[in-house]
Amino acid sequence: MDDENIYLNKAKIHKEVFESKKAKAIKEKGLIIVYTGSGKGKTTAALGMAVRILGHNMNLGVIQFIKGALNTAERNFFLNYKNCVFKSMGDGYTWNTQNRNQDIVSANRAWTLAQGMITSNTFDMIILDELNIILKHKYLDEAEIINFLINKPAHLHIVITGRNASTELIKIADLVSEVKCIKHPYQEQGIKAQRGIEF
Repeated sequence: MDDENIYLNKAKIHKEVFESKKAKAIKEKGLIIVYTGSGKGKTTAALGMAVRILGHNMNLGVIQFIKGALNTAERNFFLNYKNCVFKSMGDGYTWNTQNRNQDIVSANRAWTLAQGMITSNTFDMIILDELNIILKHKYLDEAEIINFLINKPAHLHIVITGRNASTELIKIADLVSEVKCIKHPYQEQGIKAQRGIEF
């Protein structure tokens, strides 16, 4: 068999497998989606989904649990949309605040807002940016949050970002992607944070 026929045969099999899986996927539900891992791009991936939601003229909520000390271009961008509520509730990276009690207060304030947004039946997607960091440092009660997420409105998509997603959160999630760092300009090359890339 020549290369062209080998290619066509593989493509045919691939299509048959894909179509079979697609035909079996008939359920519809709001997903719990987790982006985790040591690599750069977790929030970026979540905000890519946010663009899709807005592109469908659906309602988006974003709560940033850590970010807030600095102005960001993405926040400025999303605030241009009437169907988007974007709240940066954090005081900055935990190594900058150096104040666990302050971080706990900020995390609780953000979670209270998140609970109200989740139960409002107003949103189609809510992004809980850096919630994994909050749970890792035990600023909030993970069992309470897991229970709340399990009982979210059926249609609502919730996207959670941050390193070190817990085993329990991964268990309840419908989609989990791990972003792995292979190479980073800051770490290996001493290149500073770039406008449009990091902020």
